Amino acid sequence: MRALLFATAALIATPAAAQDHSGHEGHGAAAQEPMDHAQHAMDTQEEPVMDHSQMDHSQHGQMDHAAMDIPMGPPPARAFDGPQHAADLYFDQRQMAAARAYNHATHGGMTTGRVLAERLEAHVGDGHDTYVWDVSGWYGSATDKVVFKTEGVGEFGGTVDDAEMQLLWSHAIGPFIDLQAGARLDVEPDITAHLALGASGLAPYMVHFDTTAFLSDEGDLTGRIKAEHDMRLTQSLILQPRVEAELSAQDIPERGVGAGLSKIHLGARLRYEIVREFAPYVGVEYEAATGRTADFIRAEDGDPDGVAVLLGLRFWF
Repeated sequence: MRALLFATAALIATPAAAQDHSGHEGHGAAAQEPMDHAQHAMDTQEEPVMDHSQMDHSQHGQMDHAAMDIPMGPPPARAFDGPQHAADLYFDQRQMAAARAYNHATHGGMTTGRVLAERLEAHVGDGHDTYVWDVSGWYGSATDKVVFKTEGVGEFGGTVDDAEMQLLWSHAIGPFIDLQAGARLDVEPDITAHLALGASGLAPYMVHFDTTAFLSDEGDLTGRIKAEHDMRLTQSLILQPRVEAELSAQDIPERGVGAGLSKIHLGARLRYEIVREFAPYVGVEYEAATGRTADFIRAEDGDPDGVAVLLGLRFWF
């Protein structure tokens, strides 16, 4: 028994590397080479994380972009070899045409309208208090619409000095400019009809302009230029500088208008939008008659220029 215990202890103490596995089929080669545990550790390590902070990015800025082959000019003719609408190859052409027509109608082709009271105001100054209206409206599409305008001046407790109406057709001739043509009818101080031709839109720096030439049924040629710019001080407070000039190609003595630049209006209005569609305002405006028009006014003991304080309301719907 004691000899058996000593033999068992000797077997346990023998190193595993000294055991002979050559008798096991398929493992002979493995037994002849000791295992390289250092290499095994390297193979099982995780892939190191790249440190981008140590990379040299200076060469990126030196890439020769000029050497890149960027096509110039119009598309090649082969670009038009296929169908105009590729979806027609897979779907019913009539259904696709109807879908495109609907898309056009809902993205710019729809008809809309608006009424804008740009100026409903009282002018207070020099003991000569007046009221002014300047209202316009339109209905149509983004490219073609019917435009109605009316404006005039009257005295509180007195008569209407000037009143006119315009009915125009407006057609877009550019992204920001509409050509307008139609008729103007003056109802005060006398009934006079005019042909009207002009342009309205946005000039650079978001300056809205409206310029029109008028040819009366008496053969008189006159013109009017308006320009204004909204300067948004806050989301609700807007300062609007405004200029208006009236011109005439000839003297019109019966209307007190002289040739050249007959009148000019320079003003500024500060409005507060209670909501976008409704805004009261205050302002100041300088009005002056010039040249022969000023002479006509002086001949009737009038004052050709003056400054007025404005109180008004602007709204649209």
